[in-house]
Amino acid sequence: MNRSLLPLVVVLVAAACTGRSPAPEATTTPAREIVLMTHDSFAASDEVLAAFEDETGARIAILEAGDAGTMLNQAILTKDDPIADVLYGIDNTFLGRGLAEGIFLPYESPLLDDVDPTLLPTDVDPDHRVTPIDYGDVCINYDATFFTELDPPATLEDLVEPAYRDLLVVEDPATSSPGLAFLLATIARFPEDSGYPWTRYWEELVANGVEIAPDWEQAYYGRFSGGSGEGDRPLVVSYASSPVAEAYFGELDEPPTGVVVDGCFRQVEYAGILRGTRREDLARRLVDFLLSPTFQEDIPLNMFVFPANTEAGLPEVFVEHAVIPGSPLGLDPELIDARREEWIRTWTEIVR
Repeated sequence: MNRSLLPLVVVLVAAACTGRSPAPEATTTPAREIVLMTHDSFAASDEVLAAFEDETGARIAILEAGDAGTMLNQAILTKDDPIADVLYGIDNTFLGRGLAEGIFLPYESPLLDDVDPTLLPTDVDPDHRVTPIDYGDVCINYDATFFTELDPPATLEDLVEPAYRDLLVVEDPATSSPGLAFLLATIARFPEDSGYPWTRYWEELVANGVEIAPDWEQAYYGRFSGGSGEGDRPLVVSYASSPVAEAYFGELDEPPTGVVVDGCFRQVEYAGILRGTRREDLARRLVDFLLSPTFQEDIPLNMFVFPANTEAGLPEVFVEHAVIPGSPLGLDPELIDARREEWIRTWTEIVR
């Protein structure tokens, strides 16, 4: 499901993860400081972060640790002597690994009653070692100015039709969070044991001229023709909230891009207290703060994802332009953890 956001690239965070940041170094912290490890797409208003200090007398020290995968690696490598107290930004594509490594302490926030129950990973985490904080959907976006005589695709299946040849750009799942989410969406839609497995679907996408970009920024800005993009491909893997960002930053009444709501993959981002923290009580208060309306209502226009707390209000631009897919795709976090690398290797063999 992350996520200082001046350009649109930080918009989606939900992430888009490219693994650029070096490993953080451990630092000593004063008694009234709590360290929040997060990914490098994290953004929050200064006044909102200051509210936690006003409530608790403790300052939040933000430790950005690269993309979601790199961040998790750092938490695992330092789990015997953690360099942070709370981790925020692990999503459902990496959750299985984080839980298996035992890096989180159980904590059931009293604010969980206000969380959308569909976001709770109860099947794999009945002890509430992680808490849902936000979510967003990875979807195909289209350039509305291109699709005037030709209708935009309505389904994933449409993308292999000749009408959409050489129109789509996607991200590499080995180096991109939305790229991985899109791969997982195709695996969920076209299971291996079906008559039309995902491997065949990708072979047909390749035959139909799909282009692979290394990350979201190069795909959206460099190859996509819609909105802020400067390329010539009118279809791109991005987020359901991308049109909201285009309208917001462009100060437009209507966004120049649209969303194909079929075949979206829902990313949920979680926070968890790191086992070994010496500030467990304060860490619990930080998790509660991340779920509070104060923080939750700050999320949409900073990270352009949706708050997990159903009591949090949305800004007008979200109310007017946000698209929420009715039936997003998903896979069990433990299955993703068990087969992620295998799926990526298979995908790489198909597209190369």
